[in-house]
Amino acid sequence: MTMDRVTIQGVEVTLAAADDHESEWVDYHDYARQLEAAWLRLSAVEPPLNPRLIGEPGLGKTTLGCAVARRLGRAVYIFQCTTDTRPEDLLITPVLTGDRRVEYRASSVVTAMVRGGVLLLDEGNRMPERSWASLAPLMDDRRYVESALAAVKVHAHPDFRLCVTMNDDASVYELPGYIQSRLKPKIEIVSPPWALQEEILRLKCPAVDDDLLHGVFEELRRRAAAGRKDSTRDMLTLAQYAQKLRAAGLGEPLRRAVQQVLVKPDGTA
Repeated sequence: MTMDRVTIQGVEVTLAAADDHESEWVDYHDYARQLEAAWLRLSAVEPPLNPRLIGEPGLGKTTLGCAVARRLGRAVYIFQCTTDTRPEDLLITPVLTGDRRVEYRASSVVTAMVRGGVLLLDEGNRMPERSWASLAPLMDDRRYVESALAAVKVHAHPDFRLCVTMNDDASVYELPGYIQSRLKPKIEIVSPPWALQEEILRLKCPAVDDDLLHGVFEELRRRAAAGRKDSTRDMLTLAQYAQKLRAAGLGEPLRRAVQQVLVKPDGTA
């Protein structure tokens, strides 16, 4: 495979590959239009905004970001944030090659900046402050990052856009105020209405039998009435696994799937 390389301030840098996430987003509450609006530039001197998509796990926040990026004709680069993400992981890392040369490899962050793509920082509330600090100048009108390891300053392409997804649960790290002020607007994603959930279920599970789809939907309605919350991801996993159990010849596939998909390790639903 041929590696894509660019020269930045005299330093040759190998770029990362774009993401190929193609899952379809079924829009509701105008979330797609809100995200597009945040990325608009009304003038050449006004930087685009850096929206935060916040919601419970499994509602499709990453899918939404990817879908809007592709609707705009932009390549997508996803960086998965973790508790041990280091500043250099976000920028440029030196790697010793087989012939004992030092090769500088750009992260998906820097690659998106150079290529004018869309960067999705996934689960941003998992990342420590020192890593966020390295991105601070990227998220204001300076629009650059500095790599100490490669000794270069990388300026973002005018078409570069940034979006951060965050789960609405117990954060590992509280974002510092100077980062929160840069990550706006805050777009809060909630569960889709029941009618739309049924449409999503049928669209994304075309190989699942109609009776199982109906059973899944009735089970989720029953659980919702009892105060239990299940995500869109739970719904799709439940339907797909029930169909796989049926295909494997096992009896009561939906009941088995509920036990294995929706019941927690402690035995509670």
